Amino acid sequence: MSKVIFKNGRLVDAANNIDEPLDLLCVDGKVAEIGKNIEVSDAEVVDASGKVVAPGLVDIHCHLRIPGNPEREDLATGGRGAALGGFTTLVPLPNCRPVADTPMILDYIRQVAARDSIVNILPAGAITKGELGQELAPMAAMAEAGAPLFSDDGQPVANADLMRRALQYSQITGRALSVHEEDKALTQGGSMNAGELATKLGYFGMPASAETTMAVRDIVLCREVGGRLHIDHVGYGSTVDVVRFGKAWGVNVTAEVTPHHFTLTEDAILEKGTNAKINPPLAAAEDVEAIKRGLKDGTIDVIITDHAPYSPEEKAQDFAAAPFGLIGMETALSLVISELVDTGVLTLSEALAKLTVNPCRILVGVDRGHLSVGAAADVIVIDLNKTWVADPSKYQSKSRNCPYGGRTMKGKVETVMVGGKIVVRDFSLVV
Repeated sequence: MSKVIFKNGRLVDAANNIDEPLDLLCVDGKVAEIGKNIEVSDAEVVDASGKVVAPGLVDIHCHLRIPGNPEREDLATGGRGAALGGFTTLVPLPNCRPVADTPMILDYIRQVAARDSIVNILPAGAITKGELGQELAPMAAMAEAGAPLFSDDGQPVANADLMRRALQYSQITGRALSVHEEDKALTQGGSMNAGELATKLGYFGMPASAETTMAVRDIVLCREVGGRLHIDHVGYGSTVDVVRFGKAWGVNVTAEVTPHHFTLTEDAILEKGTNAKINPPLAAAEDVEAIKRGLKDGTIDVIITDHAPYSPEEKAQDFAAAPFGLIGMETALSLVISELVDTGVLTLSEALAKLTVNPCRILVGVDRGHLSVGAAADVIVIDLNKTWVADPSKYQSKSRNCPYGGRTMKGKVETVMVGGKIVVRDFSLVV
C-alpha cells in the first residue's frame, strides 16, 4: 500500500472552497483524508511548510504534435514539461496529422500517452473531418469513445450552417465545442495585430473584428439551438465584451485566455520577433487590461497555455512566413502568480479555480481538478516566493519558441504527484 502525506501546507482547493492550513493524505493513488495534524506512521511525508498544496493543474488547450510532428514535440517531452509547470492533466487539441477525427486516432493517442507520458493526456476530437470545415466528423462516436470536447482549433468553422449543426451535436453529446474564433477573410495574409505597429513594420494586420464577429455569430447560434460553446484563447477586449453579453443573454458560453494575452502586448514583437508571433495576435495595452477585467469578473472562466511547439528552423523564418505559436507550460503558473495574484486581479483561490476545477467543468468524463476524498491523487506543492529566471534552453520541450527567456519569474512548483506517484520533487523531475 502506497501512502503519502502532505504536511503543514496551506491547502487551496477552489472546488471545495478550501483555503486553510490542512494536511492531505493520499493512499494508493486516491485522496484518503483531509484534516489537521493527520498522523500516519508508515506514510512518506512531504513537508509543505510555507507552501501551497493544490490540485494538479488542468490544461484544456495545448498542442502536443502526436501523431505527425514528433520533431516539434512528443507525449513524453510534452508531459515532462507539463509536470514541471504543475499540469497533471492535458487535453491536446486535434490538429495533429492525421487529424484526430475518429475514435481510432483518439485511441492511438491514448495508447501512446499511457506508454510515454507521466501526466494524464485526454485527446479532444475534431468538429469536422480533417479540420477542413466541409463535413462533420463522427462526433457521437468520438464522444462514445471518450472525447472530452470537440475543436477545430486553428481552422475555424467558416460555414455557419455547419457550425449550427455541430452545436446540435454538442447538445446531443453534452460535449463543448472549443472554437477558434477567426474570420479568415479578414486575416488572410496577416502576421500580427492590425494597427500602427503593423503599418510601421510593413506587415499585414489582423483586425480585432476577425475574432469578435465570429464570436457574435457562434453565440447567436448557440442561443438558438443550444449546446455548449467554449471560446478559445480570447485576444481582444471587444471579444470579452461579447462573451460577457452572451452570458447575460443566457447563452451556455464559456471562454479561456492564455498567459501571454494578459502579460504581453504587440510591442513584444520588437524584442522577441517570431517567438511573439501567435494567433490571435498580441494586441494593445487596452486589450490586456480588458482581459484582466474579464478574468476578475468571471467573464473568462479558464486559463490555458495554448502550448504550440515549433522547431527553431521553422521559427527562424522571416516574420511573415514563420508559423504562429509559442510554448508555455513551464511558465504559465508563474505568470498567473506574478501578473494576476500578486497584483490583486485575482485571489490565489480564484486563479487556481481557472486552472483546476473550471477547466474540468468544460470537459465531460474528467473527474480531476479537486482534492475531495476519493478523488485521484493529482497534487502539486507551490512555492509562491520562489524566484527563477526563464531559460527556454533548459525546458523539457523539444522546441524553444518562448518569448519569456531571461524574464525573472515568481512562484514555482516544488512537488508534483500524478495518480499517487511523485514525478517532480524539489523543482526537478524524478522520473
